[in-house]
Amino acid sequence: MQSWFFTEDAYPYLPDAATYESIRVNLPNKYYDPDKGADLYHMYLDLWCAADELGLEVMVNEHHQTATCVVPAAPIMLGILARQTRRARLLILGNPIANRREPVRVAEEMAMVDVYSRGRLECGFVRGVPYEVSPANSNPVRMNERQWEAMDLIVKAWTTHDGPFTHEGRFFHHRMINIWPRPWQQPHPRMWSATGDPNSAAEVGRRGLVHVLVLRGPEGTRRAYAAHRTARAEAGLPKVTTDNFAYAAFVYVGDTDEEGLRVGSKLLWFLHTSLKSAPQYSRFLPGSVVPEMAPQVYRPRPAPPGAAPALSAAQNAARLTSISVEQAMAEGIVFAGNPDSVYRQIMTFYEQVGGFGHLSLIGRTGFMTHAESEKSIRLFSKEVLPRLREIKPVTVD
Repeated sequence: MQSWFFTEDAYPYLPDAATYESIRVNLPNKYYDPDKGADLYHMYLDLWCAADELGLEVMVNEHHQTATCVVPAAPIMLGILARQTRRARLLILGNPIANRREPVRVAEEMAMVDVYSRGRLECGFVRGVPYEVSPANSNPVRMNERQWEAMDLIVKAWTTHDGPFTHEGRFFHHRMINIWPRPWQQPHPRMWSATGDPNSAAEVGRRGLVHVLVLRGPEGTRRAYAAHRTARAEAGLPKVTTDNFAYAAFVYVGDTDEEGLRVGSKLLWFLHTSLKSAPQYSRFLPGSVVPEMAPQVYRPRPAPPGAAPALSAAQNAARLTSISVEQAMAEGIVFAGNPDSVYRQIMTFYEQVGGFGHLSLIGRTGFMTHAESEKSIRLFSKEVLPRLREIKPVTVD
């Protein structure tokens, strides 16, 4: 199993939440202090470099117009890390290509990083989150179709070496495509995608991408992985191994269980601040979810006989804003404690979902200090990572 250190590069120095509507999209940037922001960027880069030195892989992402992630251009951060790190695989998860107008530019940027890092790039693609559609001046309708067409165009740009070609698709139109440089890795870097809805999970399966679930817990993760495998079987494709599956969770390792839970609880800053404040309009964008899932956004699903009422997406988000670290651990959102406890929690989750080959450690959010984050990385690398590396990929039905 590979382990990837990840942080969303949050800017936590915010005003009282009662004084603003949303941390997403419309929080005035007058609250951003560039001096503090510069210190944070350097701290995050130092953490990624420490992860590299300690044997972990590195993962970055981007978001737009939000204090929860002040990296609006992940390729820039990736370019820095390609030079500053030496051994780690470099995963971008991801390029929100459904909100981008120039897939060929994405192909060029990723090929450049792949060459610059001498073949250490892992290239992830995401559709993009609904509340960033308006800031991108993008059309929310048919975002999934736009994502798949953009990915196909990027792969063709990476793998065509005999001169320019033209692309005339439904959403993208390009002439004279002939990127320089071409990727270091042949035929192209390994591709990832993060999704939990069944339709997208099935498409990820048919395409053979590494399939990432983020903070979904055992039930949602198991369903998505199953949709991935079923789609491959129905398409007559070979079975996948656990190396095709990944899971991202908050992780904190302390010397003791008490320390792990106490400091690890700081990681929940992300849930406590960001989920409660996504703009209301983002839940009503046409096309932002597939039609069969739209009712979940507005109202609870009927519960099976004898079961607790199901929550709508909005209700679930509201619940997570006040979740405790103990509750989050029980739901597979947080792995925290001493090294042995964290290893056991990971393996319990591994068995619950049918296995995965990649663990993304969300190791720093909010007001966690640099020293606390670095200590967790060090303990994880020394005490947990060697045991996880012993878990080899296995074929899953």
